Amino acid sequence: MKVLNIHERRLPAPCETAGALLDSLASDRDALWPSLSWPPMRLDRALGVGAAGGHGPIRYEVERYDPGRGIEFRFTGPAGFEGSHRFEVEPAGEGACVLRHTIGMTARGAARLSWPLVFRPLHDALLEDALDKAEVSVGAQPAARRWSPWVRFLRWILARRRKRPA
Repeated sequence: MKVLNIHERRLPAPCETAGALLDSLASDRDALWPSLSWPPMRLDRALGVGAAGGHGPIRYEVERYDPGRGIEFRFTGPAGFEGSHRFEVEPAGEGACVLRHTIGMTARGAARLSWPLVFRPLHDALLEDALDKAEVSVGAQPAARRWSPWVRFLRWILARRRKRPA
């Protein structure tokens, strides 16, 4: 199953400002990833080509990094996620830019079910939260959003699994 999933937000800030958000990913000063509500993005070293890590059960390594402009991560897990995801910043007129996240992958095996039923709804909610955080980081006010009942249910199930004794 081919997957193309795109989230983007026009930010009232120059590309350099949004690029700094990208450059802060997985650091102690991360101004993009919504780690207060979601598993934090962690890498085994500073952001750069070859750094490996992930968030929650999603694993990847940095395949391309153009500081201030874009980052591409190649999936290494879960099984069946074959492809990559990337963040990029593009100009959008005077003093504005677009911050975009794109997944381009093929879901194989069990991922043909887990992507649409579990991972896609959680991913979509996480990315909208990240773009909200980006807006706040550049001094804008994001629109009010609520997670869907399905996302809230999935998060409840996952929280219960984490609390269960081994």
